[in-house]
Amino acid sequence: MSSSVQGGSSQRGSKKTWAITAIGVGAVLAAIAIDTTVVVVGSDQDLRQQAFDPNAYGAKEFPRIQSLVVDRAVDAVELSKKIAADKSAAEKEFATKAGVFPVFPVKFDGVVGEGKSGIFEVTIEGLPEGTVIRVQSGPAINGTELRDIPGDIEFGQFTNQIEYQNVGAGINKAMSQTVLVDLERDELTGKSVSVAGAFTMINPKNWLVTPVKFDVK
Repeated sequence: MSSSVQGGSSQRGSKKTWAITAIGVGAVLAAIAIDTTVVVVGSDQDLRQQAFDPNAYGAKEFPRIQSLVVDRAVDAVELSKKIAADKSAAEKEFATKAGVFPVFPVKFDGVVGEGKSGIFEVTIEGLPEGTVIRVQSGPAINGTELRDIPGDIEFGQFTNQIEYQNVGAGINKAMSQTVLVDLERDELTGKSVSVAGAFTMINPKNWLVTPVKFDVK
């Protein structure tokens, strides 16, 4: 009689333990389900999980940067005179501060001179004597002017210095593929051009312009 009672009690205890365990597992699974986001391949969420792609970033940002530079670009002759008259005032009025040096948006029409490694000097009527303006034509585009000119692409938005540097290269690549893709560099010397771009002012009398618009007339 006692064995039968004990057997019944054991069975009821086992059933109770299994019920409690099942409830606990169910609660855990429910919590996981609530906290789980389904990510569709190719969606925005999926893209955020992938490694950072500076070329994709550059392709996305360049149209905005191009419009900004074209809208803000100052005539080179006017800008050179303002810099000569009061460099600090010119910086405050026209430039974006990027670290130590200011980055200026500029535009000009001129005649292309001799070039080396894709960099050409441009003769501009009315430019003060002693001021030299050169423009990058590719295929290699150096510098971070296009990254820095908007003023809202900052180091803190990226993982490290390498990623931040690569952003500049990605924007330059997007510019080159958009603006310079059909440029015949070997035939530029002697041609009239219309350019808009940006330059970092290290030497007030020697500007190296990264273009966002490069029209050969």
